[in-house]
Amino acid sequence: MQVLENKVAIVTGAGRGIGRAIALAYAKAGASAVIVGRTAQTIEAVAAEIIALGGSALAVRADLAQDADIQRVIDVTLQRFGSIDLLVNNAGIIPPFVDLVDYDPRMWREVININLTAPALLIRGVLPDMIARRSGKIINISSIGGRNGGKSRSAYRASKAGLINLTQSVAAEVKVHGIDVNCICPGGVDTEGLLESFGAERLNKRDPLIKPEEIAELALFLASPASSSITGTSIDAFGLSNPIFRPLP
Repeated sequence: MQVLENKVAIVTGAGRGIGRAIALAYAKAGASAVIVGRTAQTIEAVAAEIIALGGSALAVRADLAQDADIQRVIDVTLQRFGSIDLLVNNAGIIPPFVDLVDYDPRMWREVININLTAPALLIRGVLPDMIARRSGKIINISSIGGRNGGKSRSAYRASKAGLINLTQSVAAEVKVHGIDVNCICPGGVDTEGLLESFGAERLNKRDPLIKPEEIAELALFLASPASSSITGTSIDAFGLSNPIFRPLP
């Protein structure tokens, strides 16, 4: 029996990068994957890839800045599959390197809406079904940038720090219902989004990047019965970029 057999998983930001890798890993483990993203072409391609492998998938185009779209993702999933066992909040925005004094208020709101408010509303939306069945796992994809402050990108860091704390708060609220809520905090991951954000020259100066599939393996563990004793936890995942591997001056 596959570890996620008969499970239904919603994965946001699943058209590429970490989200795509998680959706594929879940589908290969037996789950029906709901592929959520803003670009129809990319999410439909991932769904087709899963179906070609013999899995079950549904592509749902959604703008997670819109409350109605968030509710539609949940409604469509329940209509198609009847339940929601897993939610992975992966969708996020990496804004430009800008100090707060120069931040466009619209950009600040967009980052907070997508990176923090949307995950909260998605969690709120899936909980009634999970609570009724006394079962469910929620995995939030934060960032090592949410662990500490740093120059520029204050909205991004604040949103990812908020997601870590949201994880802990919701975990405390729903543990009594048999629901686990955890968070993954990746460092540099080899994705198109990171390349677009940082640029090739800047990335070439960084420590080795980890692969999306490595994050997917961790997300698969957190979705599996093997992680039943883990909740309210945020796990750092940044491979050789971990400061403990850097030589002393």
